[in-house]
Amino acid sequence: MTDFQHKARAACAAMRAVFPATPLQRNEHLSQSYGADIWLKREDLSPVRSYKLRGAFNAMSRHPDEELFVCASAGNHAQGVAYMCRHFGKQGVIFMPVTTPQQKIQKTAMFGGDAVEIRMIGDYFDECLAAAQAFCAEAGGHFLSPFDDDDVIAGQASVAVEIAEQMNGLPDQMVIPVGGGGLSSGILSYFGTDIGYTFVEPAGGACLKAALQAGRPVTLDKVNTFADGAAVARLGARTFACLKGVGLANTLTIPEDRLCTTMLDMLNVEGIVLEPAGALAVDALKDMGQAIRGRTVVCVTSGGNFDFERLPEVKERAQRYSGVKKYFILRLPQRPGALKGFLELLGPEDDIARFEYLKKSARNFGSVLIGIETLHPENFDRLYREFDAHGFTYQDITDDEVLAQFVI
Repeated sequence: MTDFQHKARAACAAMRAVFPATPLQRNEHLSQSYGADIWLKREDLSPVRSYKLRGAFNAMSRHPDEELFVCASAGNHAQGVAYMCRHFGKQGVIFMPVTTPQQKIQKTAMFGGDAVEIRMIGDYFDECLAAAQAFCAEAGGHFLSPFDDDDVIAGQASVAVEIAEQMNGLPDQMVIPVGGGGLSSGILSYFGTDIGYTFVEPAGGACLKAALQAGRPVTLDKVNTFADGAAVARLGARTFACLKGVGLANTLTIPEDRLCTTMLDMLNVEGIVLEPAGALAVDALKDMGQAIRGRTVVCVTSGGNFDFERLPEVKERAQRYSGVKKYFILRLPQRPGALKGFLELLGPEDDIARFEYLKKSARNFGSVLIGIETLHPENFDRLYREFDAHGFTYQDITDDEVLAQFVI
């Protein structure tokens, strides 16, 4: 047994006094869909609905004499630290980006109670991180990195310890979401190279891919915060040291809109609530295809801290990605019956989801924003033909990010 494996097992054993092991569940729906033996490691069912509790526990237990702990987090690490500050009777100051979903802020306050103070700083995690580190240096507290810390990495490796115990062996393939790299570093360091790995990132925060391409951690110019639990601009130095040999072929980047289709599928079919980052590993199965047929695959569902106020946005993104909802700017003649003539072109599976008169573009014409939902993407091919045949002037703005952010 390596020294790291010994530390991970010791951390895992100590955690049992605070919370039970999360379930490892075989998923029949996914197994049938992909012709494989698909298991979900349900970190979304931990007391704080993410694996971040593990690293916080191990790091704090390794520093029993510290009285003040400081962290920066987009939500899940914050909840883990808050939970453990209350458990250990320590004080915590938690920095969170102002863009953090309200559900995660409220849960952090609930878990920490009087033991924690929450400070909202910066639009992005990395701004928040800099503020937290500066405060910690001034106040003399112990900084708890969400991922770039040896004790945190060993704590996250307890996920792998539990998987090995629950399976009574090793899976053929692990599918692991990556933010700053703490979870993936812990699992890889514990299991070693005896199994296969797929490391999954959101397309708008692929810091592992960027680091592997550059041969060192680099800071992304821009980060999409939709998958906030994995939206990190720069991989950690310690985590890169663990992951630098994984190879680009073993990484996947997932479009944020496609993540929404998996979130809805897991909610509607399985009754499993996942946040965007928590759905990364399950969504990655779509790209793995024949490579996993007949194999035993474990996907880590890393978090379930989802604010249901975001559900309309998730549905919208999923529909647009699936091609069953589109938006158009329609140039409509200003004459009686023009709108009726347009509506008569719609088929029995088509529905108007939005209709907004924008302005008159000419004396006899007006511009209309119209959103159309349908049951099957191919229905739009028929609609395009009808629009053209009847002389309607229109522009599909569904995938025009500049226009869409202003009018949709």
